[in-house]
Amino acid sequence: MREKSDNRGGSRTAALLLCAFLCASPAAAQEMTTSLVDIHQGSPLSDRARDLGNGGYELQDGRWVSFNRWYHANWLDLHVDLLTQLTESSGILWGIGTGEQGEKYRIAPSLKLGFLTQTHPSPSSTLSLSVTSIIGGNLTERPCVADYGNLGTYSVNCRLAAGETAPEETLKYLVNATPERLHLWLNYRVTF
Repeated sequence: MREKSDNRGGSRTAALLLCAFLCASPAAAQEMTTSLVDIHQGSPLSDRARDLGNGGYELQDGRWVSFNRWYHANWLDLHVDLLTQLTESSGILWGIGTGEQGEKYRIAPSLKLGFLTQTHPSPSSTLSLSVTSIIGGNLTERPCVADYGNLGTYSVNCRLAAGETAPEETLKYLVNATPERLHLWLNYRVTF
C-alpha cells in the first residue's frame, strides 16, 4: 500500500488529533490514556526519492540504464502518531517513522514529539494549539562508482554519471534533504 503524500496530509492528521483529543472523556484524561491518532506509509521525502528514479541514460555499448531500480524500496516509511492525554485540556503528541531504503538512497528513522492544548473561549467554541517537531528522518542519496575507461574510475552522482559534468563535480548534487522539522497548528472551532 502506498499513500500519495500531499499538503492535505497535515490537515488530516491535525483533524484526527483534534478528534482524539476532544472525544476522550475527562475520566480518561485522569488515567493518562494513549490513543492512536494516525498511521500511514509514505512521506514527501519518499515521494522525492521516487522522483529521483525518473529517467536513465545509455551506456557506450547502447544498453539503457534506468534509475528506477536504484530509487525503489520494498518498504515505504511507516509513520505511527499517538496522543497521550495529560489533563482534560492538554496532551503530548508523539510518534515514530520507520525510515526506508533503496539501493542508492536512505531515509533515516524518525521520532515525532509535540504538545497539544485547548481552551474554550465560550461554551460553543474551542481554540486548539499543537506544536510538533521531528527528529531524524533525513533523506541521503548514495554515489555510484563509474568506470570512465582511460580516464579512470570515479565516485559519482549516479544520475549525472553520463552527463558532461566532471565526475568529481557531480557529487555536490547528491540529495541530502530533511523533513519539515517544526509543525505549528492553530484551530478555532465554533459549534452552532
